[in-house]
Amino acid sequence: MPTPVSTQLSITRQITFCAGHRLLRHEGKCAHFHGHNYKVDIEVMPRGGGCVLDDVGRIVDFSVIKRRLLGWIDEHWDHGFIVWAEDSNAIAALELVEPGKMFVLPSNPTAENMARYLLEVVAPEVLGDLPIVVRRIVVWETDTSSATATC
Repeated sequence: MPTPVSTQLSITRQITFCAGHRLLRHEGKCAHFHGHNYKVDIEVMPRGGGCVLDDVGRIVDFSVIKRRLLGWIDEHWDHGFIVWAEDSNAIAALELVEPGKMFVLPSNPTAENMARYLLEVVAPEVLGDLPIVVRRIVVWETDTSSATATC
């Protein structure tokens, strides 16, 4: 007799934004202010796992993820500079720019740290009331380079 298959469902929504940063103590070009056309993949699954779907047959509507997560990104990161709280020189320089937009991250703004921040801080804040769990966030710094945070 065949063993029953336990299906796990998840969905992924991709979000794009543009932002600048620099990496404090980087040994190359990334020590300078520069920007990226970022992509963020957010994968979610039903809370409790399995294949629990709503009455429509969805884990959650893609537009809800987009509206909430992109809303946060638009407000805090898009077309701004993301800097590390320890980078006092960058913070001082960016405070001189009018108008300016700066987000101070508690860690160096690498793709890895941005993915972790989105997973551990932002996702629970903006998606925590939904019947989903964020499984994975991938931050694409370029078309060929990404970092992944999973729980």
